[in-house]
Order: sequence, then structure tokens, then C-alpha cells
Amino acid sequence: MGKATGFLEYERETPARRPVGERVNDWFEIYREFPAEKVRAQGARCMDCGIPFCHAGCPLNNAIPDWNELAHRDRWRDAIRALHATNNFPEFTGRICPAPCEAACVLGIHAKPVAIKAIECSIVDRAFEQGWIRPEPALKKSGKRVAVIGSGPAGLAAAQQLARAGHAVTVFEKNDRLGGLLRYGIPDFKLEKRWIDRRIEQMRAEGVAFLTNQAGSASALRREFDAVLLAIGAEVPRDLKIPGRDLQGIHFAMEFLTQQNRVNAGDAVENQILATGKRVVIIGGGDTGADCLGTCHRQKAASVHQFEIMPPPPADRADSTPWPLWPLQLRAESSHEEGGVRQWSTTTTRFSGDGSVRRVHYVRTGDSSGAEFAMEADLVLLAIGFAGPERTAVRHDARGNIAAENYHTSEPGIFAAGDARRGQSLVVWAIAEGRQAASAINEFLLQH
Repeated sequence: MGKATGFLEYERETPARRPVGERVNDWFEIYREFPAEKVRAQGARCMDCGIPFCHAGCPLNNAIPDWNELAHRDRWRDAIRALHATNNFPEFTGRICPAPCEAACVLGIHAKPVAIKAIECSIVDRAFEQGWIRPEPALKKSGKRVAVIGSGPAGLAAAQQLARAGHAVTVFEKNDRLGGLLRYGIPDFKLEKRWIDRRIEQMRAEGVAFLTNQAGSASALRREFDAVLLAIGAEVPRDLKIPGRDLQGIHFAMEFLTQQNRVNAGDAVENQILATGKRVVIIGGGDTGADCLGTCHRQKAASVHQFEIMPPPPADRADSTPWPLWPLQLRAESSHEEGGVRQWSTTTTRFSGDGSVRRVHYVRTGDSSGAEFAMEADLVLLAIGFAGPERTAVRHDARGNIAAENYHTSEPGIFAAGDARRGQSLVVWAIAEGRQAASAINEFLLQH
């Protein structure tokens, strides 16, 4: 444990955000550095609880109390070993995971939970700075070849695990850069892409080969490789099929976010979708909608409204989601702090305009009168989730995801993991799926 009375002595602290007036004028990450003494104090708050429910809250089953204590005791090198034992990429989860572990923290029953996510990120950042994280190539090669289709967190995690097991791994990525939605779906102000590049460099040194601008066909690759993993994500966007949908100026959120990330990377994007000077309506109240909101602020939109079909959740944990469940409660992302209007209980009914969208029409969810309202808009962004992965030659389930029991698909030697298998989810789930799929593939290869 950290310190017997630490949870009584120290309050919860997390990294401070840069001032709004500063951060909306750039694309750098919004958080300031978290001082080591604050990290140690947060590690001291870990309670030595009889059953650490944070383990259950984390899909990776991270040994959280272990590295909390190690960070508290300044044993940083041991802490990164404990962290890497279950998580290939803590610098990703430490930045963009919503931290279900903290929702399950035993201290959270009666006080604010341990700042697990901040400790995690601090450990891995320090380890990289100190040069402790080095390539770990396999000492013995198996002679087996594995193709991984997709370089998002699931594909990367699986590729690294398989390479370290001695297999020759090639990752196929349809885009021009590696990282999947980490690269092109998450704004730079939440995750700077240098962190992805740093891990890719480590993986190359471990023997992983990467091929960009190549989608890869699982069936064709299976004839060349001993096993194939489909880690293609769930990128088919959910559409809003209502009158006026064909008007100009209505776009899927990922079109909008991807283009800005490409510009930040130095690309010239022709006819870029821009919020600059426009009245923007974002339909969808989740994380992707919040990412669009923050991007609109940085592009200097005239106004931004974010529509959410559900009523506002309670300020504190709802009774329907008691500890240690992920709580239903009101959350404000950094983008909400920067501006814009969140409009709850709003169901969009149609769009209207003169070839381009000019108005978004809506009703109040649950309003029996059926009264319709309208809001002026020059740009509409649809952030209402994803319908599943692209169709493949293997069997898909009733939800449209790739059917893969224990990660095995309907075709021998072809596996699936991540959002492609379980549907749209969290980065921590993707990494967990990639690691578990790698284990299933390794077992398959040892038997064949």
C-alpha cells in the first residue's frame, strides 16, 4: 500500500489544464505536467483495501495498487515494470481512457477516488524520459508469420505481443500513417501523435514490419501467413436518415476530425470541412461530440450547440449505477469548459436549407405536444456513434460485428479483436482485446 493514513491526509489532485484562452489557440495537449511530489501523494492515497475493485474496473486487469505504491516510494523503474506487465501503451490510456478503474476505486465509496490515471501517465512518461523503455526483441524466433490488419490500439498491442513471442509480424494499415483512430480520430489536444510515433519506433526495433496504404485482405493474406488478425475497428458511421440529410454542410464527425488531424500533421487538405465563422450544431453528446466541440473552438466557430437526445444526468452518481459500476452522472469534458452550449433532451427531426443546410429542426424528447423548434446552422456534424466494422469475408453477428468466439472467426487461422469484434468501445478495451487475441493466436500457432 502507499501509506496507511494517506487517504486521510491527502486530497485528490489531477494535472491542471492550461488556461482556456491559451489552449484554444493551439493544438497541443491541454494538461500541464504533474509534479512528482503530487504523484507520490496520490499514490499514498491508495488504501490497501481487502479487495481492490480497481482491478475489476479495468479491462486490462492492471495491478493498480502495486504501481501506486511503487510511485509513492519513488521506485519508478519498478513501477513501469508493473505497469507494462498488463498494458502495452500506458501513455495512451493515461491520456484518453475515461478511467473506469477510478469509478471502481474503494476510496470512491465515501471520498474522491485515487488519481490512478494521472499516476499511470506520470510513470510511463518518466520511464521514457529516463531511457528505461527499450525494445524487447524475442530471443528466439518461431518461424511463424502473422499478418495484423489495422494499426489501431488493438492491432498494435497484438503485434507487439506476438513479436515478443518470437513470431514474424507484419501490420497492414489502409491509411498513410499508423495508429488507426489514435492517429486520425482523436484530436491532438487530447493525444499528441508523437507518443504514437515513439511506440512505433520501439516496435520496429522489436522486428514488427509496417506497411501503410495497404488495407489487406484477410483471405488473401491467410494464404501467405500462418495466421491473420482482423483489428479493423468499427468505422462505419451511424447515419441520421431524416429529411434534408442530403443538404451540403452535413458531415460525419470522423470526416471533420480526420481532416484537422491531417492538417496538423502537415498535409494539405483540399476543401477542408471548417467551422471557422460558422454556426455549428453537433448532434451527439458523447466523447466524439466533445472532440468535435473542442476542434470547433480552435477553428473559431461563430457558435456551437451540442445536441443530446437524453435528459441531463444527475450531478452525482445515479442510484441506478451504484459503486463499483461505471456511474451515470454529469461529466464536463475540457471542450465543454472552453465554450459552446449543451442542449439536452433534443431529437433532431429534419434539416432545411437552400441546397446547403441552414436550419436544424428538432423536438424536445418526451414532450407530448410535439412542438417543433428550429436552430440556424451552417455546419452540422453527426457524432452519433458507429454501426460496426466494414463487412469482411468472415461471419458477422446480428449486431454487424465480426463473430469471433475466443477471438477465432469462422475461418480457420483468421482472428478478430478490438472494436471489430466487440463494437465501438474504449482504448483500454482495444488494448486488452489485442493482448488476448495475441495469446489465442500464439496458442494456435504452437498447435499448427
